[in-house]
Amino acid sequence: MATLRIKTLIAALALTAAALPAWSQTAVYQDPSRSFEDRAADLVAHMTLAEKISQMQNTAPAIPRLGVPAYDWWNEGLHGVARAGQATVFPQAIGLAATFDTTLMGNVATTISDEARAKYNDFQRRGMHARYEGLTFWSPNINIFRDPRWGRGQETYGEDPFLTSRMGVAFVRGMQGNDPKYRKLDATAKHFAVHSGPESERHRFDVHPSERDLYETYLPAFQALVQEAKVDAVMGAYNRVDGEPAAASQRLLEDILRKDWGFKGYVVSDCDAIEDIYLRHKVVQTAAQAAAMGVKHGDDLNCGTTYSALATAVREGLVSEADIDASVKRLMFSRFRLGMFDPPAMVPWSSLPYSVNQAPQHDQLARRAADESIVLLKNNGLLPLSHNLHRIAVIGPTADDVKALLGNYNGTPAAPVTILQGIRQAMPNAQVTYAQGAELVQGFHQPGTAKPSLDQALDAARKSDVVIFVGGLTSDLEGEEMKVNYPGFAGGDRTDIRLPATQQKLLEALQATGKPVVLVLTTGSALAVDWAKQHIPAIVVAWYPGQRGGNAVADVLFGNTNPAGRLPVTFYKADEKLPAFDDYSMQGRTYRYFKGEPLYPFGYGLSYTQFAYSDLQLDRTSVGDDGHLHITLKVKNSGQRAGDEVVQLYLSAQGEPHARAIKQLRGFQRIHLQAGETGNVSFDITPRNDLKYYDDVQHAYAVDPGHYQVQIGASSADIRLSQDFTVHE
Repeated sequence: MATLRIKTLIAALALTAAALPAWSQTAVYQDPSRSFEDRAADLVAHMTLAEKISQMQNTAPAIPRLGVPAYDWWNEGLHGVARAGQATVFPQAIGLAATFDTTLMGNVATTISDEARAKYNDFQRRGMHARYEGLTFWSPNINIFRDPRWGRGQETYGEDPFLTSRMGVAFVRGMQGNDPKYRKLDATAKHFAVHSGPESERHRFDVHPSERDLYETYLPAFQALVQEAKVDAVMGAYNRVDGEPAAASQRLLEDILRKDWGFKGYVVSDCDAIEDIYLRHKVVQTAAQAAAMGVKHGDDLNCGTTYSALATAVREGLVSEADIDASVKRLMFSRFRLGMFDPPAMVPWSSLPYSVNQAPQHDQLARRAADESIVLLKNNGLLPLSHNLHRIAVIGPTADDVKALLGNYNGTPAAPVTILQGIRQAMPNAQVTYAQGAELVQGFHQPGTAKPSLDQALDAARKSDVVIFVGGLTSDLEGEEMKVNYPGFAGGDRTDIRLPATQQKLLEALQATGKPVVLVLTTGSALAVDWAKQHIPAIVVAWYPGQRGGNAVADVLFGNTNPAGRLPVTFYKADEKLPAFDDYSMQGRTYRYFKGEPLYPFGYGLSYTQFAYSDLQLDRTSVGDDGHLHITLKVKNSGQRAGDEVVQLYLSAQGEPHARAIKQLRGFQRIHLQAGETGNVSFDITPRNDLKYYDDVQHAYAVDPGHYQVQIGASSADIRLSQDFTVHE
């Protein structure tokens, strides 16, 4: 009888087990109802040491026995999904910064992430798991563009920590989405830290910034992206900082990033930066020692293969398996939070169809972003050009060059519109004649083009009503560690900030014809166009304006758009003696510390209308360091046509005891006003955030009591209104 009862109980238990949900019989990591932390920890607990190590390199292989698919962490999306087939291409990052429009930046980033998810969904359906087919994007680049010679400055949001922070936060939020559970993508703040050239020295260079420069210039944007935007990843830089490789820096990655700022995400090295630790920095002797240093000092993921030496490092006692577990848990947590192990129906964006990619509204947004990015540097009344022109000469080496639209880290647009094409589309009834006229730079020949003829260009100019010269730079000349050696260019960086001599000669010859000339500059960095400022009636900076750049330039030239872009970098004069390129001190650099007269100042940009500022009001004239100051003013469009104005707020210390920046941007608003319309603009500042300096004795931020000034203007050098206030103890 007892035996029968036991058999009956066993049968009942078997029936109960069979009726339970399938997940109850599976591992924790396979259970979507469990937390991502629990699932990541459980998955790592199931892995062998070799499997863990394999997941710590950007090309992570599948682990079939655990149901882990292959994944490559390397994806690019700086200004559009890059290197993954056709995608919408927005203006290069420096151009997006020139919009001074965080709402637009958020829309651009949301669009990029829509296309990235749509592509990922399609790649998954086709079983594709290679590089540039994932969801972890190594953007944005929030390094400070401290020197105009740096070739990668085009990837940044310019020279100012505040502008960089605001644009970067907007970008990250748009990329990562706002779902309370799942991430749309992972964004990556790079390159941490103190990284901005020279490109030729980046694998060996040891930077020794002052504590003030470190905390007041090089770190604030990273802190904002970590603490405000909750960026999921941070990429370590190639260089050393105070002797420590940035990719394996106890101070940067563990003390500042994780301990001080509370960063919970994962750290990835720049590509082969772990290899640099022993091969180029020579801080240690072997790959195993370098890999161990990386893991122990905070780097979770190796772009490269040096972490394959971690097995040796464990055997030699250089690093523990517990250290490795901590990194792999962070990496697996990220993949869980991206929804990679859950049914698609549970994950937002999994149903985004491939047709989202390059949707018509994305193309329209690319054109709008380009429209907003263009900066009018000079206009003596020539612009906007009349729609009744009959003969237009478009001349110059970047007028019909798609490369001049794209910059670096770019995607592949389906139908890019060059500046020449944009002008022709805008003026279908005019005779538009094109001549290249000159090489981009001496010794550079654009593939598929005949040798440019100066005589042909001059003949076209003489027969025209107006000459539009389109020149400057392209990513063939400036960029990341390039094998480039032309006059004025070396290794991706610039050795001369002037317009290349070939183009300068052509520009002067065109001006000598007596025809009115408009200069349109394609560039990712400042150009010393002193001669043009003196002799050419109109100058426009188009940056690398993206797939609809040609239409946007034509929009501005012919008045369909009223330009309102602003310079996110200082344009220096040609004869300005800049500090040494490899000197990372901020003294003499950027509008914050440069005491000379710039060619064109930070924040500068003209309009086809005029704006009048008035009625600056502070809600108090004295405030505590933990207090709050509310600032209001009125801006009136006093001209004849609608337009945008970028209202900028700077703060300046008035003789307080610690050396400070001359002034600092602490607020900006881009507003649209009809002709005759008046708008109300307001800002809020808190001394603890907006007036802090780094006290390198106390090793903490502090605010000095004393006298300060609010400055409101149209650029850093065009202050229209100001008012003093005090900060009391």
